[in-house]
Amino acid sequence: MDILYLMILCSVSLAVIFLIIFIISARNGQFEDDESPAVRILLDSEIIKEDSPVSKEAESTEKLDKRTEEKSD
Repeated sequence: MDILYLMILCSVSLAVIFLIIFIISARNGQFEDDESPAVRILLDSEIIKEDSPVSKEAESTEKLDKRTEEKSD
């Protein structure tokens, strides 16, 4: 029965510690902007530079597609 009292004391102290951490982080503004990080991933505002490897790869695939179309005709 003594272990039950110890477990209750540990769980209440752990809950108080988490509550204090939550209050401190809420006061520091951790939870003010909860909408924009979820939407930010959907917005693709970066312009792909022509020298980037992704654009070079896209150009090479377009050239291959054009060649295959020309050969099929």
